[in-house]
Amino acid sequence: MARITAGIGCSHVPAIGVAMDLGNTHEPYWQPVFEGFKKSREWQKENNPDVIFMVYNDHCTAFDASCIPTFALGCAADFQPADEGFGPRPVPVVKNHQKMASHIAQSLILDEFDITIMNEMEVDHGLTVPLSVMYGEIPQDGAWPALVIPLCVNVVQYPAPTGNRCYNLGKAIGKAIKSYDEDLKVHIYGTGGMSHQLQYKRAGLINPEWDKDFLDRLTSDPVGLSQMPHIEYLREAGSEGVEMVMWHVMRGALNDDITEVRRFYHVPASNTAVGHIIFENHA
Repeated sequence: MARITAGIGCSHVPAIGVAMDLGNTHEPYWQPVFEGFKKSREWQKENNPDVIFMVYNDHCTAFDASCIPTFALGCAADFQPADEGFGPRPVPVVKNHQKMASHIAQSLILDEFDITIMNEMEVDHGLTVPLSVMYGEIPQDGAWPALVIPLCVNVVQYPAPTGNRCYNLGKAIGKAIKSYDEDLKVHIYGTGGMSHQLQYKRAGLINPEWDKDFLDRLTSDPVGLSQMPHIEYLREAGSEGVEMVMWHVMRGALNDDITEVRRFYHVPASNTAVGHIIFENHA
């Protein structure tokens, strides 16, 4: 049977992808960010999965105001990098594990989660930046070292799903993956955040104390953390801080018995706090 061997939380700051694409990772501003992911890349090489289940949010590329599903599961054969205004990122096309994605869709819907099934979808920096920081530079004509099943979560237009709903969805995803009848190693990613606000009077807000407490509780008290109301994310972590509900999907998919093996936090990276955590999942 398939096994979830790790969970990864990771910010998906678009400027990080730009820095990699332009070869600016060794500049003084960016060097601390990429130095922080160095050990994670080493860990990834030693623990590379067959499949990555990527929980992320779209930034008005695959979806716009005419249609914003709460949860959209990618079931296409592949996903092209989106043009977000400056051309697509020069990264490989994302290849799916279609059979597992279809199995997960069936399992979730029969568990009464109303998932939108996407048979065609482009993916933006929300998905490709976490892959880039964990794998490093990969030629556009190469291939990502794992297949990727994307789950897009609406955290752009109110109302976003609650942390509790995301945590319970994670549990259902974990159940679905573990019932897939093939011996595969799976990593699940929760992306977005950490604290940041991009507009109006609090533009530039970063709250390191709140961010670090979130990481602490993600490890030690995930159920309690998942009960946090939207208003606290907005008040303490800024208008875009609500992206952090996606980390609950990742944590909910893991077992109770986990080990935190890596943590990294850095401020700033393009007006945003960068957060990262790795859990190894035990049977």
